[in-house]
Amino acid sequence: MEASGKFICRQRQVVLFFVLLGLSQAGMEPRRYSVVEETEGSSFVTNLAKDLGLGQRELSKRGARVISKGNKLHLKLDQETGDLLLNEKLDREELCGHTDPCVLRFQVLLENPLQFFQAELQVIDINDHSPVFVDRDMLLKISESSPPGTTFPLKNAQDVDVGRNNIETYIISPNSYFRVLTRKSSDGSRYPELVLDKALDREQEPELRLTLTAQDGGSPPRSGIAQINIEVVDINDNAPEFEQSLYRVKIPEDSPIGFLIVTVSATDADIGVNGEISYSLFQASEEICKTFEINSMTGEIRLKKQLDFERIQFYEVNIEARDSGSFSGKCTVLTQVLDVNDNAPEITMSAFTRHIPENSPEAMVAVLSVSDLDSEENGKINCTIQDDLPFLLKSSLENFYTLVTERPLDRESQAEYNITITVTDLGTPRLKTQHNITVTVSDVNDNAPAFSQTTYTLRVRENNSPALHIVALASVSSLFLFSVLVFVAVRLCRRSRAASAGRCSGPEGHFPGHLVDVSGAGTLSQSYQYEGHSPGPEIEENANFRNDFGFSIQ
Repeated sequence: MEASGKFICRQRQVVLFFVLLGLSQAGMEPRRYSVVEETEGSSFVTNLAKDLGLGQRELSKRGARVISKGNKLHLKLDQETGDLLLNEKLDREELCGHTDPCVLRFQVLLENPLQFFQAELQVIDINDHSPVFVDRDMLLKISESSPPGTTFPLKNAQDVDVGRNNIETYIISPNSYFRVLTRKSSDGSRYPELVLDKALDREQEPELRLTLTAQDGGSPPRSGIAQINIEVVDINDNAPEFEQSLYRVKIPEDSPIGFLIVTVSATDADIGVNGEISYSLFQASEEICKTFEINSMTGEIRLKKQLDFERIQFYEVNIEARDSGSFSGKCTVLTQVLDVNDNAPEITMSAFTRHIPENSPEAMVAVLSVSDLDSEENGKINCTIQDDLPFLLKSSLENFYTLVTERPLDRESQAEYNITITVTDLGTPRLKTQHNITVTVSDVNDNAPAFSQTTYTLRVRENNSPALHIVALASVSSLFLFSVLVFVAVRLCRRSRAASAGRCSGPEGHFPGHLVDVSGAGTLSQSYQYEGHSPGPEIEENANFRNDFGFSIQ
């Protein structure tokens, strides 16, 4: 019964110890020590009394001891001296495997009063293991057609050491064809990769035997070896090769459908079926497929949809030549589209004044812009008008022009002008576009009425009665008044023709425009004179006007 009570008390102390131990681990920084693996047992690690700041015998008085997880005691404490010693020889690979660093955690317990400290012991790796290949004999079958630079991954060796003591590099025995590269995988391990430096030829050397060595980074280094047997396979061992890897061609944009652009050519050193080649467009875009086609047997590349320089100026066409096996060669055809003069210049009117007042100096008639979709000389433009017109075409901004009057216009001299604007490019052949505009000159009141002559002569036969004089004078006055009315009607009709399609009836022919005032004032600005003469001995036979009364008017 007494023994049972002591056991229960002891259990409570252990439980309390581990509770306090767990609480303390959350806030205390552990002390760190290290030891090289394979160090003999009882080797010195540290002096705990000195590290903890305690007297030499205080550890013994306080019941100091070392504990670890799972009761695996790799360390022991000399309570008399305070020295912490190895309890046994440690093997890092057995304790931690590939985990690096290898750390063993332990605690130092002082029972009276209760106190403990956390500590860590790092087991440092030594290079005590050599690399080992799981497969010591490897067989590779490599086609003699494999091009230089082809890589072949190999199985890697294994080394249980870590850090620099693990595998650092792979070495291949000297030969004329291969070298080996050391690659690093995502988990940090290294594996070998065989690289072909020189093309194989089964007829010269059907098989090769190489030695692969894995070497670690220890000092001194350790290594392991494996044999690589290479069988050279004699199959379709020549890939088609083009005469040129790059073809440069130029083609006008107006080339017809079916136009032969270029013929590509590839050869294959193989014979028979292995030397037969077929051509095709390689990784071609939809645009390439719509524009070009290739004869699979002859390599002729011809134009398939229509070219348009203004849309696409260059095409890069990749061609593949493939033999009956899995080998192929590639080339590139750079096609430059040449511009032809297939777009006429265009004229855009930005502003236009149809009616220009006469006597206005340098009036603006129109503002216009010109353009051409072609390039270089085909897209350069000249803009002109007729030479015999009183107008000027002035360049303002690039491809913008202003049409203005060169001098004040005179409606009485010319009331309307037909202007042809011509734009011509510099291509071959030259293309031009014309735009016609009509400009009318608006009238201003800048002319006074005028008679054709200032004096009229009236000749009367002698012995005529006064009544006849009165009748003759009335006849002349009536004739003059009728003529004036006819003139006014004709001038008004002509003025209204620009605004109406109707016609005016009346006598035609020339009537001096300066005889009357038609501006609305309704007055004559010059006098009309009659000059009478006494009866003379002769009467002129060639009078301008003669009537039954026997007189004439000049």
